[in-house]
Amino acid sequence: MKNKIFSISLIFFFLIIFLVFYKGLQNSNIYTPDLEIKKNIPTFKAQIFDTSNEISSEKIFNNDQYYLLNIWSSWCVPCRDEHPFLVYLSNKKNLKIIGLNYKDNNKSAKTFLKKLSNPYELIFSDRDGIIAIEWGAYGVPESFLIYKKKIIKKIIGPLNKEILFEIEEIIK
Repeated sequence: MKNKIFSISLIFFFLIIFLVFYKGLQNSNIYTPDLEIKKNIPTFKAQIFDTSNEISSEKIFNNDQYYLLNIWSSWCVPCRDEHPFLVYLSNKKNLKIIGLNYKDNNKSAKTFLKKLSNPYELIFSDRDGIIAIEWGAYGVPESFLIYKKKIIKKIIGPLNKEILFEIEEIIK
């Protein structure tokens, strides 16, 4: 009789543990960051890529123009995948693409742009990653669509056809 009660208790115990783990697997623990819309762009000073000149963000972003700030690196594989989309967008008259070269080697970045072409009107160097942190970036690549000095869309990860279509709809 004691063995039967022990066996039933043991089965009941494992059944409860199984149900707890099964329920836990069904809950999504994937962190999805809050994408703030209509947030003012951060003010920063940065070195212009491959020069010793420094420029302030206040002198770049005009009110009546769409900008796409793209954070990229030559060592970033998804950055290579999104590059043709940036080249395509660079041909849009009402969109200016600004690059933020993130924790990269100048020589490698120049080779990257020479090989794949340069879609950027202006590129900043962010050797220590502080500017990207000020923008709220989680990694590379990331892009921010800007209008009237406000972030109107944040794109985490590489650009793709869907995002390209969304950007084209917004900037029309």
